[in-house]
Amino acid sequence: MTHFCEVKKLLIMNTYINATGVYIPTQRIPNSYFTRLHDKPEEWFVQRSGIQTRARATEKETLDAMSIKAVEDALRTAPFAIGEVDLIVQASYSPDDTVGTTAHRIQRHFDIAGAKVMYVSSACSSAINAMEIVHSFFRSGIATKALLIAGDRNSTYSDDNDPAHGHLWGDGVTAYILSTEQFSDLDIELLDIETRGLGNIGAGPDGVYLRPRTVGIGMPNGRDVFNQACVYIERFSREILERNNLTVNDLTWFVSHQANLRIVSHVCKELGLPIERTLNNIEELGNTGCGSSLISLAQHRGKLRSGDTVVVSTFGGGYSVGTMLLKVC
Repeated sequence: MTHFCEVKKLLIMNTYINATGVYIPTQRIPNSYFTRLHDKPEEWFVQRSGIQTRARATEKETLDAMSIKAVEDALRTAPFAIGEVDLIVQASYSPDDTVGTTAHRIQRHFDIAGAKVMYVSSACSSAINAMEIVHSFFRSGIATKALLIAGDRNSTYSDDNDPAHGHLWGDGVTAYILSTEQFSDLDIELLDIETRGLGNIGAGPDGVYLRPRTVGIGMPNGRDVFNQACVYIERFSREILERNNLTVNDLTWFVSHQANLRIVSHVCKELGLPIERTLNNIEELGNTGCGSSLISLAQHRGKLRSGDTVVVSTFGGGYSVGTMLLKVC
């Protein structure tokens, strides 16, 4: 008796960014505020970080509230109804609630029945980790339409009186609507993505901390954070290009984690990339945390043209790194 085995062809599904949204508090904290606190000239803060002002949430602008607004902004250009979403991933290191997470609040607020819902945190690379989860779920056929929310309310935990790092932090959230389908010529395809934990290098988990019940957020090893970020953002950006048979010359735009403009400048110098080909918002918003690079990409989406190649690269305390390669369809 002959037995036949049915061979099923594995369909590899692509990942497309179909719509983006942002919510940034309107309140701005200028350098002059920190000048009064720390008796330093305004230029001192610019030289150290490139920051001119910071986005600061009001009492009503909780992380949940900002996230809902970011999703509403993304829905203005979404090509499908939010009820079709079957995966919700929230990325943050400063959640309002670690049990009833923002992701679950989003599901409830928009009545998204049947979706898988999760919260992910890996410091400032969390948004890329979330994107990798979405990409993996798409490729495995577990999900086909996703909502990614990334952002932090740093002002919940930051201390303006910290003379070394209190002036760095900003607040903001972005929302990305993704699917396995291309709906327009300006959809953005995710070509490649990689994240990695780096807790074994340098100061590791002691580089940056956030201890909610005691001292809040701090950066006792700022020099090490700066040095490691410069090394690994450049290294992973170069590697993801080479893995896809591309060079820096093929790169249209570079989006770095918006932690410090000096990091962006250093990475560009090492890559041989003109600073004019970077998309930044740190000058106005400050370090908005894990969503910073995706916020900047969403804010500058009008600059993207069909065929553009984009690298987004982040480094997070802990340590961690995440990089992705994008192509405008």
